Amino acid sequence: MKEVLLIILAYLIGSIPTALIISKRFFGIDIRDYGSGNMGATNAFRILGPKYGTIIMMLDVAKGMIAVGLFYFLPYYLTDELQRTNFMIALGLAAVIGHIFPVFAQFKGGKGVATILGMLIAVQPVVALTCVGVFLLVLFLTRYVSLSSILAAVMLPISVLWIWNEHELSYRIFAVLVAFLVIVTHQKNIGRLLKGAETRVPILKNRDRRRHKNHD
Repeated sequence: MKEVLLIILAYLIGSIPTALIISKRFFGIDIRDYGSGNMGATNAFRILGPKYGTIIMMLDVAKGMIAVGLFYFLPYYLTDELQRTNFMIALGLAAVIGHIFPVFAQFKGGKGVATILGMLIAVQPVVALTCVGVFLLVLFLTRYVSLSSILAAVMLPISVLWIWNEHELSYRIFAVLVAFLVIVTHQKNIGRLLKGAETRVPILKNRDRRRHKNHD
């Protein structure tokens, strides 16, 4: 019974609509009425700019970390690594579902990537660091948050199954499901990327200006 209550709490934490709150508080708009129409980091960067996009992304990461940390309220999970990992994954997934389908925002949320990252940091920080490295490298090279998110998600099962060779079955299944979930929720972005119509986030503008000057 306690586990069920904590999973519900994790869902409610994930449901906190950070992008909606910030867009209304500081810009007087509902971010879901602009861009791709969701409350994810990609749309936040695109509509609100890199400063507020970064703030929203970090808050969404924190939701995943806080949700996973709820397992501390049940001390007996501290002594059983397998059960602890399974429960942490359950808490994290509840937060991700809350972010994608937030009860506080008419079940219209984001794509869950930042919250998945927060969850992963709490469950397995070494693997999370690998995925973050891929995300930052792709973002630096392309300025596509969507492409960075997709490739970072694909890196997750690669890291879990082959690079770090994690043995726990639940963790392996989780890694594959996360990659699948991110790809499914980014179908429209993938379509725009293939058409060359995806919007780049407004970062590294000075680098691009220097490149244009060199070409000129």
